[in-house]
Amino acid sequence: MRDVLDAISKWYGAGETFGLATVVNTFRSAPRPPGAAMAVSSDGEVVGSVSGGCVEGAVYDLARSVIESGEPVVQRYGVSDDDAFAVGLTCGGILDILVEPVDPSTFPEFAEVARAIRRGSAVAVATVTAGPGAIGARRVVWPDRASGSLAPGRSYAGRLDAAADDDVRGMLAQGLTGQRHYGPKGERRLDELAVFVHSFAPPPRLLVFGAIDFAAAVARVGKFLGYHVTVCDARPVFATAKRFPEADEVVVKWPHRFLADVDVDERTVICVLTHDPKFDVPLLELALRTPAGYIGAMGSRRTHEDRLDRLREAGLTEDELARLRSPIGLDLGARTPEETAVSIAAELIQLRWGGSGRPLTATEGRIHREPAPG
Repeated sequence: MRDVLDAISKWYGAGETFGLATVVNTFRSAPRPPGAAMAVSSDGEVVGSVSGGCVEGAVYDLARSVIESGEPVVQRYGVSDDDAFAVGLTCGGILDILVEPVDPSTFPEFAEVARAIRRGSAVAVATVTAGPGAIGARRVVWPDRASGSLAPGRSYAGRLDAAADDDVRGMLAQGLTGQRHYGPKGERRLDELAVFVHSFAPPPRLLVFGAIDFAAAVARVGKFLGYHVTVCDARPVFATAKRFPEADEVVVKWPHRFLADVDVDERTVICVLTHDPKFDVPLLELALRTPAGYIGAMGSRRTHEDRLDRLREAGLTEDELARLRSPIGLDLGARTPEETAVSIAAELIQLRWGGSGRPLTATEGRIHREPAPG
Protein backbone atom coordinates (compact mmCIF):
# COMPACT_ATOMS: atom_id res chain seq x y z
CA MET A 1 0.00 0.00 0.00
CA ARG A 2 2.93 2.34 0.58
CA ASP A 3 3.58 2.58 -3.19
CA VAL A 4 0.02 3.69 -3.97
CA LEU A 5 -0.53 5.78 -0.84
CA ASP A 6 -0.55 9.23 -2.45
CA ALA A 7 -3.18 8.33 -5.03
CA ILE A 8 -5.51 6.42 -2.74
CA SER A 9 -5.26 9.10 -0.04
CA LYS A 10 -6.53 11.60 -2.59
CA TRP A 11 -9.43 9.33 -3.53
CA TYR A 12 -10.23 8.64 0.13
CA GLY A 13 -10.13 12.34 0.98
CA ALA A 14 -12.64 13.01 -1.78
CA GLY A 15 -15.00 10.41 -0.30
CA GLU A 16 -14.66 8.06 -3.29
CA THR A 17 -14.92 4.29 -3.08
CA PHE A 18 -11.93 2.57 -4.65
CA GLY A 19 -10.86 -1.03 -5.01
CA LEU A 20 -7.68 -1.98 -3.19
CA ALA A 21 -6.00 -5.23 -4.29
CA THR A 22 -3.28 -6.63 -2.03
CA VAL A 23 -1.13 -9.74 -2.41
CA VAL A 24 -1.78 -11.72 0.79
CA ASN A 25 -0.04 -15.01 0.01
CA THR A 26 2.34 -16.40 -2.61
CA PHE A 27 3.45 -19.83 -3.76
CA ARG A 28 6.45 -20.84 -5.84
CA SER A 29 8.09 -18.14 -7.96
CA ALA A 30 5.57 -15.33 -7.53
CA PRO A 31 6.79 -12.01 -8.99
CA ARG A 32 5.59 -9.70 -6.18
CA PRO A 33 5.76 -10.28 -2.42
CA PRO A 34 2.90 -10.18 0.10
CA GLY A 35 1.86 -6.59 0.62
CA ALA A 36 2.25 -5.54 -3.02
CA ALA A 37 -0.78 -3.44 -3.92
CA MET A 38 -2.79 -2.12 -6.83
CA ALA A 39 -5.73 0.26 -6.59
CA VAL A 40 -8.55 1.15 -8.98
CA SER A 41 -10.56 4.36 -8.59
CA SER A 42 -14.29 4.66 -9.10
CA ASP A 43 -13.67 6.19 -12.53
CA GLY A 44 -11.20 3.48 -13.60
CA GLU A 45 -7.80 5.02 -12.85
CA VAL A 46 -5.16 2.43 -11.88
CA VAL A 47 -2.07 2.74 -9.69
CA GLY A 48 0.37 0.09 -8.47
CA SER A 49 0.96 -3.51 -9.41
CA VAL A 50 0.37 -6.95 -7.91
CA SER A 51 2.17 -9.16 -10.41
CA GLY A 52 4.34 -7.09 -12.70
CA GLY A 53 1.77 -7.37 -15.48
CA CYS A 54 0.68 -11.03 -15.42
CA VAL A 55 -2.78 -10.68 -13.89
CA GLU A 56 -3.37 -6.94 -13.66
CA GLY A 57 -6.16 -7.04 -16.27
CA ALA A 58 -8.15 -9.62 -14.33
CA VAL A 59 -7.56 -7.84 -11.02
CA TYR A 60 -8.72 -4.58 -12.58
CA ASP A 61 -12.01 -6.17 -13.62
CA LEU A 62 -12.44 -7.73 -10.17
CA ALA A 63 -11.74 -4.41 -8.46
CA ARG A 64 -14.39 -2.68 -10.56
CA SER A 65 -16.83 -5.43 -9.58
CA VAL A 66 -15.95 -5.09 -5.90
CA ILE A 67 -16.52 -1.34 -6.02
CA GLU A 68 -20.03 -2.04 -7.34
CA SER A 69 -20.89 -4.88 -4.94
CA GLY A 70 -19.22 -3.53 -1.83
CA GLU A 71 -18.09 -7.05 -0.94
CA PRO A 72 -14.40 -7.97 -0.48
CA VAL A 73 -13.09 -11.02 -2.33
CA VAL A 74 -9.98 -13.20 -2.11
CA GLN A 75 -9.00 -14.59 -5.53
CA ARG A 76 -6.21 -16.99 -6.44
CA TYR A 77 -4.28 -16.47 -9.68
CA GLY A 78 -1.83 -18.90 -11.22
CA VAL A 79 -0.70 -20.71 -14.33
CA SER A 80 -3.23 -22.44 -16.55
CA ASP A 81 -1.61 -25.36 -18.35
CA ASP A 82 -4.72 -25.95 -20.46
CA ASP A 83 -4.86 -22.51 -22.00
CA ALA A 84 -1.67 -20.57 -22.65
CA PHE A 85 -3.73 -17.41 -23.09
CA ALA A 86 -5.70 -17.80 -19.88
CA VAL A 87 -5.18 -15.45 -16.97
CA GLY A 88 -2.13 -16.71 -15.16
CA LEU A 89 1.43 -16.15 -14.07
CA THR A 90 3.81 -17.17 -16.80
CA CYS A 91 6.62 -17.29 -14.23
CA GLY A 92 4.96 -20.32 -12.63
CA GLY A 93 3.90 -18.68 -9.38
CA ILE A 94 0.57 -18.45 -7.59
CA LEU A 95 -0.85 -15.37 -5.90
CA ASP A 96 -3.71 -14.97 -3.44
CA ILE A 97 -5.05 -11.44 -3.79
CA LEU A 98 -7.49 -9.67 -1.48
CA VAL A 99 -9.60 -7.12 -3.34
CA GLU A 100 -11.66 -4.87 -1.07
CA PRO A 101 -13.73 -1.72 -1.40
CA VAL A 102 -12.29 1.18 0.57
CA ASP A 103 -13.92 4.46 1.54
CA PRO A 104 -14.43 6.40 4.79
CA SER A 105 -17.29 4.12 5.85
CA THR A 106 -15.53 0.79 5.24
CA PHE A 107 -12.09 1.82 6.55
CA PRO A 108 -12.49 4.69 9.04
CA GLU A 109 -8.89 4.32 10.29
CA PHE A 110 -7.34 4.73 6.84
CA ALA A 111 -6.43 8.41 7.19
CA GLU A 112 -4.66 7.73 10.49
CA VAL A 113 -2.85 4.74 8.99
CA ALA A 114 -1.71 6.90 6.05
CA ARG A 115 -0.39 9.56 8.41
CA ALA A 116 1.55 6.97 10.39
CA ILE A 117 3.10 5.55 7.22
CA ARG A 118 4.19 9.00 6.06
CA ARG A 119 5.67 9.83 9.48
CA GLY A 120 7.53 6.53 9.58
CA SER A 121 5.58 5.46 12.66
CA ALA A 122 4.81 1.80 13.31
CA VAL A 123 1.34 0.56 12.38
CA ALA A 124 -0.04 -2.74 11.08
CA VAL A 125 -3.30 -3.67 9.37
CA ALA A 126 -4.63 -7.17 10.08
CA THR A 127 -7.36 -8.47 7.75
CA VAL A 128 -9.33 -11.73 7.67
CA THR A 129 -8.70 -13.48 4.33
CA ALA A 130 -10.16 -16.96 4.92
CA GLY A 131 -12.15 -18.95 7.44
CA PRO A 132 -15.39 -18.72 9.38
CA GLY A 133 -15.14 -14.98 10.00
CA ALA A 134 -16.14 -12.18 7.67
CA ILE A 135 -13.67 -11.81 4.79
CA GLY A 136 -12.27 -8.31 4.96
CA ALA A 137 -12.84 -7.81 8.71
CA ARG A 138 -10.01 -5.56 9.80
CA ARG A 139 -8.09 -4.55 12.90
CA VAL A 140 -5.50 -1.76 12.93
CA VAL A 141 -2.74 -2.24 15.49
CA TRP A 142 -0.29 0.32 16.82
CA PRO A 143 2.41 -0.47 19.41
CA ASP A 144 0.21 0.93 22.19
CA ARG A 145 -3.39 0.54 21.00
CA ALA A 146 -5.71 -1.03 18.42
CA SER A 147 -8.94 -0.28 16.57
CA GLY A 148 -11.52 -2.39 14.77
CA SER A 149 -12.16 -6.12 15.11
CA LEU A 150 -11.45 -9.35 13.24
CA ALA A 151 -14.84 -10.71 14.37
CA PRO A 152 -17.20 -7.75 14.61
CA GLY A 153 -20.38 -8.50 16.51
CA ARG A 154 -19.21 -11.92 17.68
CA SER A 155 -19.14 -12.83 21.38
CA TYR A 156 -15.60 -14.18 21.08
CA ALA A 157 -14.20 -11.15 19.25
CA GLY A 158 -12.22 -10.03 22.28
CA ARG A 159 -10.32 -13.29 22.51
CA LEU A 160 -9.49 -13.40 18.81
CA ASP A 161 -8.46 -9.75 18.73
CA ALA A 162 -6.26 -10.12 21.81
CA ALA A 163 -4.46 -13.15 20.38
CA ALA A 164 -3.91 -11.38 17.06
CA ASP A 165 -2.71 -8.18 18.74
CA ASP A 166 0.14 -10.03 20.43
CA ASP A 167 1.26 -11.64 17.19
CA VAL A 168 0.83 -8.49 15.12
CA ARG A 169 2.93 -6.41 17.51
CA GLY A 170 5.66 -9.03 17.36
CA MET A 171 5.61 -8.92 13.56
CA LEU A 172 5.52 -5.13 13.58
CA ALA A 173 8.62 -4.97 15.78
CA GLN A 174 10.49 -7.01 13.15
CA GLY A 175 8.93 -5.30 10.13
CA LEU A 176 7.35 -8.58 8.98
CA THR A 177 4.36 -8.89 6.64
CA GLY A 178 2.55 -12.21 6.17
CA GLN A 179 -0.25 -14.53 7.27
CA ARG A 180 -1.15 -15.88 10.69
CA HIS A 181 -3.70 -18.58 11.44
CA TYR A 182 -6.08 -19.06 14.37
CA GLY A 183 -9.13 -20.93 15.47
CA PRO A 184 -12.34 -18.91 15.25
CA LYS A 185 -11.98 -17.88 18.89
CA GLY A 186 -8.29 -17.03 18.69
CA GLU A 187 -6.90 -20.52 19.36
CA ARG A 188 -3.29 -20.54 18.15
CA ARG A 189 -3.26 -24.33 17.85
CA LEU A 190 -5.93 -24.18 15.13
CA ASP A 191 -5.78 -22.77 11.62
CA GLU A 192 -9.33 -22.33 10.28
CA LEU A 193 -9.03 -18.54 10.24
CA ALA A 194 -6.39 -16.83 8.05
CA VAL A 195 -5.35 -13.28 8.91
CA PHE A 196 -3.09 -11.21 6.69
CA VAL A 197 -0.84 -8.83 8.61
CA HIS A 198 0.54 -5.88 6.64
CA SER A 199 3.25 -4.22 8.72
CA PHE A 200 4.30 -0.64 8.13
CA ALA A 201 7.34 -0.38 10.35
CA PRO A 202 9.80 2.51 10.43
CA PRO A 203 12.47 1.97 7.76
CA PRO A 204 15.54 0.04 8.92
CA ARG A 205 18.61 2.10 9.70
CA LEU A 206 21.77 2.24 7.63
CA LEU A 207 24.65 3.74 9.62
CA VAL A 208 27.56 4.75 7.39
CA PHE A 209 30.77 5.71 9.17
CA GLY A 210 33.42 7.67 7.28
CA ALA A 211 32.57 10.75 5.23
CA ILE A 212 34.34 9.69 2.03
CA ASP A 213 33.26 9.33 -1.60
CA PHE A 214 32.44 5.66 -1.05
CA ALA A 215 30.08 6.70 1.76
CA ALA A 216 28.23 9.04 -0.58
CA ALA A 217 27.60 6.17 -3.00
CA VAL A 218 26.52 3.83 -0.19
CA ALA A 219 24.14 6.49 1.12
CA ARG A 220 22.55 6.80 -2.35
CA VAL A 221 22.00 3.09 -2.82
CA GLY A 222 20.88 2.68 0.79
CA LYS A 223 18.22 5.33 0.36
CA PHE A 224 17.13 3.66 -2.89
CA LEU A 225 16.67 0.38 -0.98
CA GLY A 226 14.48 2.05 1.63
CA TYR A 227 16.87 2.58 4.55
CA HIS A 228 16.94 5.57 6.86
CA VAL A 229 20.52 6.65 6.16
CA THR A 230 22.88 8.31 8.64
CA VAL A 231 26.43 9.34 7.74
CA CYS A 232 28.76 9.94 10.69
CA ASP A 233 32.32 11.26 10.85
CA ALA A 234 34.32 13.14 13.46
CA ARG A 235 35.69 15.62 10.90
CA PRO A 236 33.32 18.56 10.34
CA VAL A 237 35.00 19.64 7.11
CA PHE A 238 34.01 16.33 5.50
CA ALA A 239 30.73 15.51 7.25
CA THR A 240 28.40 18.03 5.64
CA ALA A 241 24.85 17.77 4.34
CA LYS A 242 25.99 19.24 1.02
CA ARG A 243 28.35 16.30 0.42
CA PHE A 244 25.68 13.75 1.34
CA PRO A 245 22.35 15.06 0.01
CA GLU A 246 20.73 11.59 -0.03
CA ALA A 247 21.40 10.96 3.68
CA ASP A 248 18.57 11.54 6.13
CA GLU A 249 21.07 12.94 8.59
CA VAL A 250 24.77 13.78 8.73
CA VAL A 251 26.37 13.66 12.18
CA VAL A 252 29.66 15.19 13.26
CA LYS A 253 30.80 13.05 16.17
CA TRP A 254 33.33 10.39 17.02
CA PRO A 255 31.78 7.24 15.53
CA HIS A 256 31.88 5.05 18.64
CA ARG A 257 30.35 7.82 20.77
CA PHE A 258 27.55 8.30 18.26
CA LEU A 259 26.85 4.56 18.05
CA ALA A 260 26.64 4.32 21.83
CA ASP A 261 23.62 6.64 21.75
CA VAL A 262 21.78 4.90 18.87
CA ASP A 263 19.05 2.29 19.27
CA VAL A 264 20.39 -0.64 17.22
CA ASP A 265 18.13 -3.56 16.36
CA GLU A 266 18.29 -6.69 14.20
CA ARG A 267 17.40 -4.70 11.05
CA THR A 268 20.20 -2.16 11.48
CA VAL A 269 23.05 -2.13 8.95
CA ILE A 270 26.44 -0.77 10.02
CA CYS A 271 28.99 0.07 7.30
CA VAL A 272 32.44 1.15 8.50
CA LEU A 273 34.25 2.81 5.60
CA THR A 274 36.94 4.76 7.45
CA HIS A 275 39.69 2.03 7.39
CA ASP A 276 41.57 4.02 10.04
CA PRO A 277 42.33 2.14 13.29
CA LYS A 278 41.70 5.12 15.54
CA PHE A 279 38.12 5.25 14.24
CA ASP A 280 37.55 1.59 13.33
CA VAL A 281 38.65 -0.27 16.43
CA PRO A 282 36.59 1.51 19.13
CA LEU A 283 33.63 1.63 16.74
CA LEU A 284 33.73 -2.06 15.81
CA GLU A 285 34.40 -3.06 19.41
CA LEU A 286 31.00 -1.58 20.22
CA ALA A 287 29.22 -2.53 16.98
CA LEU A 288 30.07 -6.23 17.24
CA ARG A 289 28.36 -6.34 20.63
CA THR A 290 25.08 -4.93 19.30
CA PRO A 291 22.26 -6.97 17.70
CA ALA A 292 22.83 -5.28 14.30
CA GLY A 293 21.90 -7.56 11.41
CA TYR A 294 24.89 -6.57 9.27
CA ILE A 295 28.29 -5.17 10.22
CA GLY A 296 30.76 -4.62 7.39
CA ALA A 297 34.09 -2.83 7.20
CA MET A 298 36.07 -1.59 4.22
CA GLY A 299 39.73 -2.35 3.74
CA SER A 300 42.22 -4.73 2.19
CA ARG A 301 42.74 -8.24 3.52
CA ARG A 302 45.90 -7.01 5.19
CA THR A 303 43.98 -4.19 6.84
CA HIS A 304 41.36 -6.68 7.92
CA GLU A 305 43.90 -8.98 9.61
CA ASP A 306 45.45 -6.03 11.44
CA ARG A 307 41.97 -4.91 12.48
CA LEU A 308 41.15 -8.36 13.84
CA ASP A 309 44.35 -8.43 15.89
CA ARG A 310 43.51 -5.06 17.43
CA LEU A 311 39.97 -6.17 18.20
CA ARG A 312 41.23 -9.36 19.87
CA GLU A 313 43.50 -7.20 22.01
CA ALA A 314 40.41 -5.18 22.93
CA GLY A 315 38.80 -8.38 24.25
CA LEU A 316 36.42 -9.46 21.50
CA THR A 317 35.77 -13.18 21.15
CA GLU A 318 36.10 -15.22 17.98
CA ASP A 319 32.30 -15.56 17.81
CA GLU A 320 31.95 -11.81 17.95
CA LEU A 321 34.63 -11.32 15.31
CA ALA A 322 32.92 -13.84 13.03
CA ARG A 323 30.03 -11.37 12.63
CA LEU A 324 32.30 -8.87 10.87
CA ARG A 325 32.03 -8.86 7.07
CA SER A 326 35.35 -7.59 5.78
CA PRO A 327 36.37 -6.90 3.10
CA ILE A 328 32.86 -5.51 2.76
CA GLY A 329 30.49 -6.53 -0.07
CA LEU A 330 30.24 -9.34 -2.61
CA ASP A 331 32.98 -10.18 -5.10
CA LEU A 332 31.74 -8.29 -8.15
CA GLY A 333 35.12 -6.92 -9.15
CA ALA A 334 33.96 -3.46 -8.04
CA ARG A 335 36.43 -0.58 -8.27
CA THR A 336 34.59 2.74 -8.27
CA PRO A 337 32.60 4.06 -5.28
CA GLU A 338 29.36 3.40 -7.14
CA GLU A 339 30.34 -0.17 -8.03
CA THR A 340 31.46 -0.79 -4.45
CA ALA A 341 28.12 0.50 -3.18
CA VAL A 342 26.36 -1.96 -5.49
CA SER A 343 28.49 -4.83 -4.13
CA ILE A 344 27.54 -3.85 -0.57
CA ALA A 345 23.87 -3.60 -1.52
CA ALA A 346 24.09 -7.00 -3.20
CA GLU A 347 25.41 -8.55 0.01
CA LEU A 348 22.60 -6.97 2.03
CA ILE A 349 20.00 -8.37 -0.36
CA GLN A 350 21.68 -11.78 -0.38
CA LEU A 351 21.63 -11.99 3.41
CA ARG A 352 18.04 -10.78 3.64
CA TRP A 353 16.67 -13.40 1.27
CA GLY A 354 19.21 -16.21 1.59
CA GLY A 355 20.47 -16.04 -1.99
CA SER A 356 23.57 -17.94 -3.12
CA GLY A 357 25.25 -14.98 -4.81
CA ARG A 358 25.76 -17.09 -7.93
CA PRO A 359 24.46 -16.19 -11.43
CA LEU A 360 20.85 -17.30 -11.83
CA THR A 361 21.86 -19.16 -14.99
CA ALA A 362 23.99 -21.42 -12.77
CA THR A 363 21.19 -22.20 -10.30
CA GLU A 364 18.05 -24.31 -10.35
CA GLY A 365 14.72 -24.22 -8.53
CA ARG A 366 12.88 -21.18 -7.24
CA ILE A 367 14.20 -17.72 -8.04
CA HIS A 368 12.34 -15.88 -5.27
CA ARG A 369 13.05 -17.02 -1.73
CA GLU A 370 11.60 -16.61 1.72
CA PRO A 371 13.62 -14.45 4.14
CA ALA A 372 16.73 -16.20 5.45
CA PRO A 373 16.21 -17.64 8.97
CA GLY A 374 17.71 -15.83 11.91
